[in-house]
Amino acid sequence: MSSVVSELEAIRDEAAAAIGSAADPGALEEARVRYLGRKARLVQIGRTMKDLPIEEKRLVGPALTAIRAGLEDLVRARGVELEREAEAELLATDRVDLTLPGRRPRRGAPHPLVEVVRSLEDVFVGLGYEIAEGPEVETEWNNFEALNIPADHPTRTDMDSFYVVDPLAARSALLRTHTSPVQIRTMETRQPPIYVVAPGRAYRRDETDATHSPVFHQIEALAVDEGLSMADLTGTLDAFAQGAFGSGTRIRLVPTFFPFTEPSAQLEVSCHLCGGAGCSQCASGWLEIGGAGMVDPAVFEAVGIDPERYTGFAFGMGIERVAMIRYGITDIRLFLESPQQFLDQFRGLPLVR
Repeated sequence: MSSVVSELEAIRDEAAAAIGSAADPGALEEARVRYLGRKARLVQIGRTMKDLPIEEKRLVGPALTAIRAGLEDLVRARGVELEREAEAELLATDRVDLTLPGRRPRRGAPHPLVEVVRSLEDVFVGLGYEIAEGPEVETEWNNFEALNIPADHPTRTDMDSFYVVDPLAARSALLRTHTSPVQIRTMETRQPPIYVVAPGRAYRRDETDATHSPVFHQIEALAVDEGLSMADLTGTLDAFAQGAFGSGTRIRLVPTFFPFTEPSAQLEVSCHLCGGAGCSQCASGWLEIGGAGMVDPAVFEAVGIDPERYTGFAFGMGIERVAMIRYGITDIRLFLESPQQFLDQFRGLPLVR
């Protein structure tokens, strides 16, 4: 028998013993590298075969191939055995005790802003309004021009708006600064009567602090029909305030200016903490929550609605503002950061108490 073949058989027996006695995957890998790795004696013998006589090559070649294949099979088989042993040990040590009482999974809850949006939507739907939605990336036409906001208005500069296309380009686009573009899209595609409410996100270049955020939520309502007046607007706002803030809530309209409504007013509600007497939250007994007014005829002309035949009113507010008033929250950043301790306070808490 060739001396090289004898050496191969000795290596085979030694490697088989090491592989079979490997107690864990680490030891098995160490044995594999020692006997089958690039520096293993089997590899060195294979490299020297070219120097052997032809008769010995005919003996060494098949023996080397068979021994290598056999050792590789042993490594795979021992690996499977070790995996099964580990699984059996895990099952034995980590067995579930069925006699222990079960642990009920903790139930989640909607974010407080989601709860407020749903509550406000319920109020508007109860008044006969439809829910309308629109894209958050808008054209300047829908976001500004159709709303009677001129080109030199400060909000149209990139200091206040997030432009996704250069504002000096022929067709610019931006993240909507309010949800009013949904009203424009609705009036461009539908004929009166129109009664819609549009909740959603809006974006402005505001520095983040306790009362401002570059991303926030709004809800706006639009009514267009024949013969609508400020009396209809006031009655709708009164019904909304009762549903959103509780029975007994009073409203008042303070004259102001908005480019897209005429006349325009700030909507204020009586403080739910002091009932209008004045406290640390409201100071005067009233809390400002949004804007309202009759739709400017110029807006109707921009969307192709006859201002001589139809009138309309619109009003909107920040959803975070409503939630902060309702729950006495003083920092808007809590809605975005949403720490668990903050969210746990609203589990099962209704909007109107």
